[in-house]
Order: sequence, then structure tokens, then C-alpha cells
Amino acid sequence: MSSDHHTTEEVPPLTETIAPGTATDPPLGADGRVSLTVDGTDVTVASGATLLDAVEAVETDDHVPALCHYDRADIGPRSECRTCMVGTERHGIVPACSFPAEAGLTVQTDATAAAEARSVNLDLVLSDHNLRCTACGKNGRCELQDAAIEGEIEEPRYGVLDDRDEYEPIDDSSPFIQIDRNKCILCNRCVEACNDVQVEGVLRIEGSGQDTRIGFQSDAATMEESTCVSCGHCATVCPTGALVEKGIEDATTIPIPGFTQKNSVGKTVGSSGETKGPMTPKKRDDAGEPAAEPADTTGGDWP
Repeated sequence: MSSDHHTTEEVPPLTETIAPGTATDPPLGADGRVSLTVDGTDVTVASGATLLDAVEAVETDDHVPALCHYDRADIGPRSECRTCMVGTERHGIVPACSFPAEAGLTVQTDATAAAEARSVNLDLVLSDHNLRCTACGKNGRCELQDAAIEGEIEEPRYGVLDDRDEYEPIDDSSPFIQIDRNKCILCNRCVEACNDVQVEGVLRIEGSGQDTRIGFQSDAATMEESTCVSCGHCATVCPTGALVEKGIEDATTIPIPGFTQKNSVGKTVGSSGETKGPMTPKKRDDAGEPAAEPADTTGGDWP
């Protein structure tokens, strides 16, 4: 041992001076819950929840629709429709579907500015929508229809699509899914279901301004020509009648002679009659070659 040897203190573990609660860890002892007030009612939600979660947990003074919101973590919210605006004392008017719940926050659904914002934004959505509900396959199960009824809207303040005669043709080309863009509210649910959940990469939002619409990433002109595998998830998450599974597109229409879902628009793009892929295996089996007619075992003509 050298003469210049000196005593060395014991080195502490590297983690000894790192306090818990740093980085993304919750504060030590926290239970992961957030308490706030909605319309005078105290409510506690999970950490990371939105104001909409808190609003839906209590009986609110005003109805708060959230048309672009879908209740699962992998779809939205995008705050597209802005029909869920609520008032807060700290931040003013905010979209409840995407704004995080904060401890101690006071929320008012009946705040004058918030109620007016919801009303205006809902009217804007309705003004660009085919409102011939009795000829729609989602009649009675449409979230936009429910919001309009709850809001007691009889006539949207900005007019309706029918006034402008700007209907797009119905895309009836696919054997499994029908697209009526006149009923699309551009909520983006179908795009995320297709791209983020099913990971098929078929749908997209294209265009800008009044020309914004649901389109196809393959630049196809119709659903039949697209790379759709006919899983049906886009139709499942659609809040309106913009995307409906074939076979039930007229299931809830009111039977008025001469008035159907298709002629409510007047223009339809039909199928080419060709069986196209790719499709899911089950859909491919269902849409394959027609079964051969039974053999004539009678020795004569069919009766």
C-alpha cells in the first residue's frame, strides 16, 4: 500500500438522491385521481381524464354533445366539431372532449358563452348535412339527430344543405359499405378507425374548406376501387349515416311511396359488377363466385 493512501468514504447508491415523483411518475402517495366541480357538483375522475369524462359523470345543467368524440382511447378526440364547449373559471371556453381535467377546476355547462358556442357550432354542422332524416339508414340511431332533438333545433340558423342543391352522389359501388358524403360531419372517426385501429390505410381526409371530404389514400374514385377490405369498422364508428353497411341502409327509413334513401339525393355511383379484392377471408367467401345451379335430375324442364 502506498504512503499516500487515504481513507475513502463509502460511495452511496446512485439512486439514493433521486426523489420519487420525478419524470412521469405520479407524486408519492397520489392515488391517480383528480377532483373538480361540474355545475356545482363535486366529481372525481381518473388522472388523465378529460372534462367530458367529468361532465358525463354527473347530471349537468345543459346538454353537452360531443359529435367527434368516440369512447375509446385509440380513436380521437380531434376537437373537430366543437359542439362540446364548456365554461371554466381558469381557461374560459374550452372543448370538453379534449381538455384535461384539472384538480380544483370549476366547470359550467350552462355558461352563456359556452351554451352559445355549442348552439352555433351545432347549427354549422347541421347546415352542411343532408337533413332528410326519414330517408336515412341511421334514422333513430344518429348522434347528430339526437343532438338536434336535445337542443330543440327546428331550423338551423345558417340554412341547410338542401337549400344550396350541392348534393354529392352516393357511393354505392361497394358490396359491403355505402358512403353518403352529404351526411358526413368530418369527425375523423372513420379515418382513425381505418388507419390507427385496423391499420388498413384506406381512408383519409382530403381537400380544404368547403371541399373537404372523406377520400381514399389510394386516390381511388369509389369505395369499390379502393383498397378497402370491408371490415366495417368505419361504419361502426360513424355517428351519422355517412357510412352504413349494405343491407341496412334502408332499415330505418320511413316507407313513403316514391321517397327512398337513394332518391333523396338523386345521384348514385353504382357497382361495376366486378368482384374485387383484397377483402377479409369471410367477405371474400361471401362475395365469391355464385354457387352453381342444382343439376337437373328430373330428366325434363324445371316446373
